[in-house]
Order: sequence, then structure tokens, then C-alpha cells
Amino acid sequence: MNILPQRIKQLVNYGPRDYRLVSDAPLPTPKTRELLIKISACGVCASDVHCHGGAPMFWGSATAPSWVKPPVVPGHEFFGEVVGYGEGALEHFSVKMGDRVIAEQIVPCEQCRFCKNGQYWMCEKHDIYGFQNEDANGGMCEYMLFKPTSRVHKIPDSLTRNECALIEPFACSIHAVNRGDIQFNDVVVLSGAGPLGLGMVQAIRLKTPKLLIVLDTIPERLRLAKGFGADLVMNPLEEDVVTKVKALTDGYGCDVYIEATGNPASVPQGLQMIRKMGRFVEFSVFSKETTVDWSIIGDRKELDIRGAHLGPHCYETVINFFERKLFSAEGVVTHTYSLDEWEAAFENAHSAESVKVLLVP
Repeated sequence: MNILPQRIKQLVNYGPRDYRLVSDAPLPTPKTRELLIKISACGVCASDVHCHGGAPMFWGSATAPSWVKPPVVPGHEFFGEVVGYGEGALEHFSVKMGDRVIAEQIVPCEQCRFCKNGQYWMCEKHDIYGFQNEDANGGMCEYMLFKPTSRVHKIPDSLTRNECALIEPFACSIHAVNRGDIQFNDVVVLSGAGPLGLGMVQAIRLKTPKLLIVLDTIPERLRLAKGFGADLVMNPLEEDVVTKVKALTDGYGCDVYIEATGNPASVPQGLQMIRKMGRFVEFSVFSKETTVDWSIIGDRKELDIRGAHLGPHCYETVINFFERKLFSAEGVVTHTYSLDEWEAAFENAHSAESVKVLLVP
């Protein structure tokens, strides 16, 4: 029987650029239908970096309130082991002590229109682990609670730590690819080969389009994308990618453009590159606003613009793909840090030197 500590380490977000490592936080006590999880690893997402830096989409502006509710433990790319539970939790989630588990990022309210219609990932209250104080403390800690409305999935023993750590981002990848409605004869351009982009490459490859082109400015990420199945890779800093894609498509442009860079410049690039009546999937979390000519979307091209948010109904698929060796984590997780080293982890996650950075308690 494991003896649990009474005091634990947590990284706590008190505000923009005000994150602090707390070394003597009380061990969370699970209430009815809550699970206590010992964290095995938690990824550092681009949104974590943007939030730490004070991006207005997280902290609000003159026209919008803050979405983040500090103090809160950050981190939404976590997984771990069941080590405690409140009344009815094991039955509620169909798990047992010692199981490896992951919860989806969102903590649905189950009361709003979207939750009642089965669209839980668009919950109006929209608590996301790692952003909304005690309602949804995240995984950058030693122990955390899974809330009663969590979407919890068991992880088989066959998956490696790095594969487990990529379930959340790759679930988002699959959802974005599904939104693109990729067909066999499509020319697909994916802009961005970061952690989620590399998941998208693998998912798109399984859709078997006619041509998959991946864009990024970091050579190592382009190398990984090529290894995961991209037909062509291009660096927008080194060549005219719009002209080249149009030349490859008889001047029409690509059928599907998936934007996954987080760089505002990638949006107008896609609008220029995509054919008339093409499908543009916007996935990125931006640190600042982007401006485009909306007449391209409507009057000139009649584009189908589709957003992609979170990874609904995709966690089990990612786990299955890893089990069947249809997905690979090889080369995606590049760095691991302890909680004590969180500042170095955030700095590295924002650099070109890394792909996916993990915090391992």
C-alpha cells in the first residue's frame, strides 16, 4: 500500500509572468466521484507559454474579461496513476487503483446547451484543466484531482511514457484533421510541424491524400515531418511556398490548408495558397491578433473556414493508433525537466531547439 505525502509540489500561476513553485502545498483530498492522480508527466503546451507571457486571449483586454482564473496549477497535457478516490469515483469512471489514466482537457459543466447536446468540448462555462483555479487545477504538480464530469480514459501498459504524454496533443491533431474532411484526390498543405503538427502529419497520412505538403521554418521539424509521411516539405523563409504550391496544382492551389503554427503570418499565407471553395482549418492558439482580407474568404474564393478545438472523441483513437503502431512518438518528445526546473522547461518550449517538452515530477 502506497503511503501518500501530506505536502506536495505544485507550480502555481498567480498572474502573467508570475508563476511560482510551491513546495509545501496540501495533498488534494478527493470528494465524491473525484479521483486522486499521481502525475507521471505533463507536457508544456504553446498555450502554457503564451499564458505565462500574458497573451490577451488568456488574460483579457479592454473589450474582454480574463479567461484565466488564478491562482491555478497550469498544465493540461497530463497523465498519471490512480492513487486515491472519493465516494463512488471508481465505479463512476470504471477504473481501479493503480490504473494509468488520462483526462481530457475540458471539465464540462453538463448543464449548458452544448453539453446537453453532446458537444461537451464546446461547453459554455468552459473550464479547462490548468486555467480555472480550484475548478480545474492542472497537471504541473505531483498530485491532482480529476473532477466528476471529467472524460477519463484508461491507458494500456503497452504504451511508453512518451506515447502517453502525446495522447492529449495528438487527440487535438486528429480532431483538426477530421475537420478538414480530407479526400483521396486532395492536395493538403499543413502549416506547422510542431508537436501537434507532427501528430497531424501522421493522421493525414492515414487519410491517404494525393499529396501532403508540410511547411515549417525549423529544419529538424521538417525532417521529422518527412519521416512521418509528408510527401514534400518546404521552409517559407527559404522559398516562395505560395508560388510553388500553385505550380504543383496547375495554378489552382491546395484543396485543404490546415493552420497549426501559432504565427499570424501563416493565415494570409494560407488564404493565398488555397484554391477556390477550398477547406481552411484553423487550429492555432495565437499570442496576438491576426488580420486578413475577408473578401478573399467570401467574394473571391467562397472558402469553407473551419475551426478545430480540443480533441473530442479522439483519445481512444490515439491510444489505439499507438497500440497498433500507426502513430509514433519517435523524436517528438525532445526534453524532460523536473518541476524544480520549470523555468528552463518553459524557456525551451518557446525555442526552436525543442519539439515537445515534458515536466516529470
